[in-house]
Amino acid sequence: MIGAGVGRTGTHSLKLALERLVGGTCHHMLETFGHPEEVAVWHAAAEGTMPDWHEFLAGYTSTVDWPSAAFWPELSEAYPDAVVLLSVRSAESWWKSADNTILNGMRGTAGLPDEWLTMVRSLFASRFCDDYEDAAKMQAAFEANNQRARDTIAPDRLVEWTPSDGWGPICARLGMPVPDEPFPLTNTTGEFRAMMGLAPL
Repeated sequence: MIGAGVGRTGTHSLKLALERLVGGTCHHMLETFGHPEEVAVWHAAAEGTMPDWHEFLAGYTSTVDWPSAAFWPELSEAYPDAVVLLSVRSAESWWKSADNTILNGMRGTAGLPDEWLTMVRSLFASRFCDDYEDAAKMQAAFEANNQRARDTIAPDRLVEWTPSDGWGPICARLGMPVPDEPFPLTNTTGEFRAMMGLAPL
């Protein structure tokens, strides 16, 4: 599966769920911290130099979250048989969550590596929104990303999903039984801020 939904739409929960369903490792932003050699590749992609996706992502079985979600059009072409998973929520609630988590990291308040900050800022500017401090622009970019996926991915290939949907839509599209266990619900705003060393809200 290729995740077209941006960060703070349940993507960490989806990472765990997809790893449970299909095995292997699902690429998520967390992978860039464990594999810092990836950062330069994602930065080059944000600047317009795409990697050989099959070579670069050879160790992964699926993708969700940034940075890969910024390249779902390219990935959906590179992997034409893959299901595209669009994780969504309301634009307003997404902005509130992103502003309290991801954007704090981008503001340099969490002590993240300079090369990571440079990559993510370039990614946002070139592939999402060039003003990540403007709530209206960011929400418009969020809605535009989701609508583009709806408009360009064939309906029989696209799964639109919200965290409250749980296993059902994903398992149905994969033709797999629903696991006899709760759907993982992780990475709340509080958990994210704690992981990044940010003060509680």
